[in-house]
Amino acid sequence: MRLGIISALAVREALTFSELKRLLDATDGNLSVHARKLEDANYVVCTKSFAGRVPRTEYRITSAGRKALEQYLDHMEQIIQQTRGN
Repeated sequence: MRLGIISALAVREALTFSELKRLLDATDGNLSVHARKLEDANYVVCTKSFAGRVPRTEYRITSAGRKALEQYLDHMEQIIQQTRGN
């Protein structure tokens, strides 16, 4: 779930809670818990506001989150190359 959240935010400037929920086919509780973990790690920032009278929660990836994702992808790429014998 966390990789899905951070990956989605890496390719979009920002996503709302509802957009992430729909994109990841997640429940409110599951998305909320994992998004909070990413906030605690300083990988995403959360902004709460209102669109009219409707609450709006928006997430953005931080530079630390983007760096962590890039390190993860580099690590996975090395594993794939080693597995394929390249």
